[in-house]
Order: sequence, then structure tokens, then C-alpha cells
Amino acid sequence: MVARARCSFCGRDESEVDHLFAGPGGVAICPDCVALAADVAGPTMRPSGGDLVLTGISELVTNDPRFPGRLGLVEEAAVAITGGLIDWVGSGSPPSRYGDLPELQCEGRAVIPGFVDPHTHLVFAGDRSAEYEMRAAGASYQDLRRAGGGIASTVAATRSASPAELLESALDRVGSMLEHGTTTVEVKSGYGLDTRTEVVLLEVGRQIGESLPVDVVTTFLGAHSVPPEFADDRRRYVELVETSMIPACAGLASYCDVFCDEGAFTVDESEQILRAGMTAGLKPRIHANQLADSGGADLAARLGAVSADHLEHVTREQARGLREAGVAAVLLPTASWGTRSPAAPARMLWDERVTVALGTDCNPGTSYVLSMQLVLAVAVADAGLALERALWSATRGGALALEEDDKGLVAPGAIADLVVLEADSYRHLGYRPDQNLAAVVIKDGDPVG
Repeated sequence: MVARARCSFCGRDESEVDHLFAGPGGVAICPDCVALAADVAGPTMRPSGGDLVLTGISELVTNDPRFPGRLGLVEEAAVAITGGLIDWVGSGSPPSRYGDLPELQCEGRAVIPGFVDPHTHLVFAGDRSAEYEMRAAGASYQDLRRAGGGIASTVAATRSASPAELLESALDRVGSMLEHGTTTVEVKSGYGLDTRTEVVLLEVGRQIGESLPVDVVTTFLGAHSVPPEFADDRRRYVELVETSMIPACAGLASYCDVFCDEGAFTVDESEQILRAGMTAGLKPRIHANQLADSGGADLAARLGAVSADHLEHVTREQARGLREAGVAAVLLPTASWGTRSPAAPARMLWDERVTVALGTDCNPGTSYVLSMQLVLAVAVADAGLALERALWSATRGGALALEEDDKGLVAPGAIADLVVLEADSYRHLGYRPDQNLAAVVIKDGDPVG
């Protein structure tokens, strides 16, 4: 009997649909599921145009070194946008040549670049709220894993969910991120830990970016954990990641990530996987030194990884190695907060002139956080960052950690991703941490929320 091709999202076979669109790694999608994201996204679908003038800005954060201070502040500012790109920035009224463009009068509000979130695990199924209660009662991260919780719990739920269910829940999360001012987000796989599901997670991640006015950068994280079925044969799982997952996922992602830490993957295993990813064209990122001084930060420097993420246990010497190798430090303060662990030494990393970025680490177990505004506030309160450094790290730092050089700043030629705040100064972001201060979100020059 000849096996029939099936839609990887709804499961219907080729006899039940008009046709199937072939995708990488054996993925096939029927016409109804191609349209699903548009139906779910509804009115948030990306508009077109990209021409706009913002006037009446009380305080503009540009992150442009041509203007004074770390944040390149411009008072009483205006911004002109054409074709989705910043065309002019300055004080006072914009030049007359922009007189025919649509105008958004900011009425004395502050404007900042859109937030860039460089580290999330937001495509998943299941609920781990019980773990939060256990952690509050004193259970450690390792205790939860030994009890059958942690990543393995989410993997089981995610494998059982349909691709359509994963897409719908992910769109809901990213919609909330957009409402809070995030305009670019990195999305990792890592809750499948088998080839088919890892491919589906990356396909869902890409579909998010096609359905909502948010740019998505995808990262393969097959080496998130060793799944239970390989508990007695770690070597075979590492080989599976190398020989099956990476070839199937390489066309769906820009990066390859590994959880190099205590109880996860060793330095040798991590290097083996990351080098296989590099051979397939995936640049390396590393979950490093979250639970212990695991050697992940040293590996990141040795490989010249794009980023080393978490870094709660990084030393000053390791920080210097990261700086010299050009590795960005992606800090995740709400993950430290959620696990009741000491925050990464953000101030020390800044002082050592490492490029620091902030991310939500949105995941169902340790940091179910969607708002970069909250991340910024926690970075100031718990990680010791000055507010201007935290805002830079949540915008320009995140862009650099994703190699998106034309984002996270307001300067001619940059992508016109902006947030108009419901406040007259960026300082309210740390001052009012329980409120969503994004009054208007602008993506590629178009107001979208």
C-alpha cells in the first residue's frame, strides 16, 4: 500500500484536499492551513505603505551616536519615514518636502525604537504553572527535572499538539508582544526533540512572521535537552541531531543553539553539534552558564558565536573573552527572577564593553513573559543596569545580537520600527513597570497597534 502525503498542520491526506504545498524536511501544507494564519491574525495583518511623519515628539530615543548621550536623545523632535525606512530625524518641524506624507501627531509623547527580543521559546503547548508553585516552595530547576517536569513535560505536550494548535497559540503570544512594543522577535525550536516536530516548530515560527506585523528570526534548538527515549544513549541522540535534525532544519533557521550547561549538554557535545550546524550554514548561539560555570561562555568565545545567552555564572575573564571574540551577551533577567536565582552580572558585562542585549526568554516553565517593558524594569531592579543601558540593550543591543544592524535605532536608512509611549519620557518605562506604555506601535513605517 502506497502511503499518502498528509498536511503537516491538519493531518488530512492528499485525497481530502485540492493539493499540498511541498516544504522542506518533508513538510506539506494544504491551502486551508496556508490561510489559517491570516484568519487567526485577522485585523492585525500587515498593512502596506510605509510613509509617515511623526511630529510633536517630546523626547526621541535614537540610539544614534551622532546625537548626545548613550540613547542619542533628541528633544522636541520629528521623524520622516518613506518606504518603511527612516528618512529624516531632527528637532522642530520636518522639511517641507515631507508635507504630503500622512502625519502622526504624538502630542508631547516620547518615542523609542521598537523592542528587539533576541531569545524566546514561544512555540509550545501545555502548561507548567504547577512548577511555579513548586519552585516558590523551594524546588530547584534540577528537582523539577528529576520529578518529570521541566523541558520534558513541554516536549510531551508539544508533540501531542497539532501544528495548527501550535500556530494559533503562538500567534496569540506574539500579538501580545506586539501590543507591548516588540517589533522583531527570535523564535527557537527545541520542544520537539525529534526531527518531524522540530521542523514543524520552525515552520510555525516562520508562519508567525508572515501573519503578523512582526519580524521573526528562527533558531534551531534540537539540543535543548536529551529526550526521555534517549536517556540511556546520549551519544545516539547527539548523532540524531547532527545527521537528521540539522539537515532537515537548516533551510528553516538562521542559527543553531545548544543548551550547554549542568544537566544538559557537555562542552564537547555542544561543540560537536554547533560545528555540524556551522557546516550546514547555521551560525552558532549558546545557552551558556545559566546553572553553573559550565564552559559554555568559553565555548562561545572559541567558536566566535553570535551570542552567549543567560550568563548568570560568567566571570570577568570570560566576559573579556566574549568581548574579544565579538560575542553578544543576551541576558534574560525574568528567567533569573522566575527561578529565584541571582541575575547575570549585567553591570560587569557592560563595564567590560561586551555588547549586552535583553530578552524575555518567553517559555512555559521559567519565564512566561511577553513584555520587553517588564524585562527592562527587572533588569534595572535585579540585574543592576542603569535605565538608559537597559533601554539600549532592549532595542539596539537586541538588534545587534540578531545581526539586524538596521534595527534598534532611529537614523536615516534604518528600518522604521518605533513605539510611541503613553508618557513624555522613556524614564516611565522603569518607573511604571506594571503598565503597558506602548500607545502606538509602528512597524516598517505603518502604525499597527
